[in-house]
Amino acid sequence: MSTTPTKQFRTGAKEAPTEPFKRSVASALRAIAKTPELEVTYAAEKPGLAPGKARLPEPARKLSKRDAAIVRGHADSIALKLACHDPKVHRKLMPGNPQARSVFEAVEQARVEAIGSRRMAGVAKNLGAMLEDHFHRGKFDEITDRADAPLADALAMLVRERLTGLAPPLAAQKVVDLWRPILEEKIGARLDQLSDITENQAKFGDVVHSLLSDLELGEDRDAQPDDEESSDDERQGENNQDGAEGSPESDAAQEMSADQAQQSSEEMTDSAMESAQASASDTFDEDGEMGDEDTPGEATRPNSRGANERLGPEYHAFAPKYDEVIAAEDLCDHDELERLRAYLDKQLAHLQGVVARLANRLQRKLMAQQNRAWDFDLEEGILDPARLSRVVTDPFSPLSFMHEKEATFRDTVVTLLLDNSGSMRGRPITVAATCADILARTLERCGVKVEILGFTTRAWKGGQSREAWLAAGKPANPGRLNDLRHIIYKSADAPWRRARKNLGLMMREGLLKENIDGEALDWAHKRLLGRPEQRKILMMISDGAPVDDSTLSVNPGNYLERHLRHIIEEIETRSPVELIAIGIGHDVTRYYRRAVTIVDAEELGGAITEKLAELFSETNGPAPSHGRRRKVH
Repeated sequence: MSTTPTKQFRTGAKEAPTEPFKRSVASALRAIAKTPELEVTYAAEKPGLAPGKARLPEPARKLSKRDAAIVRGHADSIALKLACHDPKVHRKLMPGNPQARSVFEAVEQARVEAIGSRRMAGVAKNLGAMLEDHFHRGKFDEITDRADAPLADALAMLVRERLTGLAPPLAAQKVVDLWRPILEEKIGARLDQLSDITENQAKFGDVVHSLLSDLELGEDRDAQPDDEESSDDERQGENNQDGAEGSPESDAAQEMSADQAQQSSEEMTDSAMESAQASASDTFDEDGEMGDEDTPGEATRPNSRGANERLGPEYHAFAPKYDEVIAAEDLCDHDELERLRAYLDKQLAHLQGVVARLANRLQRKLMAQQNRAWDFDLEEGILDPARLSRVVTDPFSPLSFMHEKEATFRDTVVTLLLDNSGSMRGRPITVAATCADILARTLERCGVKVEILGFTTRAWKGGQSREAWLAAGKPANPGRLNDLRHIIYKSADAPWRRARKNLGLMMREGLLKENIDGEALDWAHKRLLGRPEQRKILMMISDGAPVDDSTLSVNPGNYLERHLRHIIEEIETRSPVELIAIGIGHDVTRYYRRAVTIVDAEELGGAITEKLAELFSETNGPAPSHGRRRKVH
């Protein structure tokens, strides 16, 4: 009796569609930078450069040509910084004035990018796409007042225009036009001198210093040589380094890699996922923190409106040392937690039944998705024993195989991030605590891990941060002036029964103060990124926009809101975390793509279970609903 040969079922993991693209981009980066041992990684964080390491934005799974060009642009920017920039020369030429330093760094980055743009047309296109994305996401095209237009970015674009002949990106046109008349009048002649000395970093830096003096920004340089090498030697080394960069091997490597990357990107679908690549290639150290200016491969472009940290445009904290991340059980003793928990249960005894019914409905839906299912009568897979009888009755009948269907229910973790601000006092915070409690219990039964976090501040109107600011003489633009308090009510690995009493802490008098949503969202998001689960869901529950009187009294009125929007955009466009928001009496749909607004806190349980059920019902991953506006009545 003869049978057809059985085909072995392939169990190896399938390569992600973006892997060929990643490899080609990394190869191009190493070739242009002439650093074959450079470690290139991809992450949902800002691009960065550290000794021996380069970090690029994680490309979208459905990669459009525009998205591919942006990622390549960041890679080319980093590669050119490595190839055409001498950190020692840069440190000696660096001005001490913070504003002058910002301008100097922006112009230096324009110089190294211009070198690559003039030699390789593909690099010029990639860098153009990166800059267009940077200025578009920063909403530079909405600026109408020169006071709001960053001088560093405007001057960098004018220098780029002089060195390459390329017009500024469309999104940067308004910023450049606001500054062009003044800059052309004061330093137009000096700008014309730069083209002939582009590849000599030292001479170029000297002319930039003259520009800064003409703009009344010049002052003594931060010249702190590490050794007694002469300036001429260093300048000669710079010339040699820059000259080597344009070798035929480098150009050939870029052309080959660009062709490979274009082919990879064209094989993918062109449905565009909004790109949220970082505006600059910031340095980072081994722990992922920002590096100092003395680190080789320092920040390649200053952020959009000044020297900022990685939390968003212009955003920083004046005294972050006073912030705290604390477990709920560490904020009060065991007996008080038990008393507060009993008070919570008593307050919402009638609501627990309603929320429990909704949770049970969610549980049934989740359990149904975990049932195993099979496809039969296949040509390969696992031999189907139920079909073996056909071989006996009909020897010429081929064997039948079966294959288990891929389960739509994946290993999942859910984070509930609760606004613990003063405006949530009373019914809203009580309902939020109860819903979090019941949902944590429900999801735990279904094998879904749940983390419950809260955010507020340690004090009203400032606290120790404001006191430190007053003691420092009230410096301008201090950034956040309050002490954060981020609370862990239940970690993802803690069982519900052990963390149950912690939720009673929300009933404690005096806990709820101010809300700085952006940093809380960033904190919860980073915790989720460190989890091993395949699917990560972050649900924000809030009743209003971020408010902190101390911070807003000495910063622009939209300071906290702008940072929140920045963090949301980073998560929604670059992160594997699925973000949902529920607003209690507050329209959060203007911030989040996937959001729902409820009028009454009593509707919170239904809104949470509905949104979670909607997410778990998706079979092909999240599909963000752009511009969705919905209210639950």
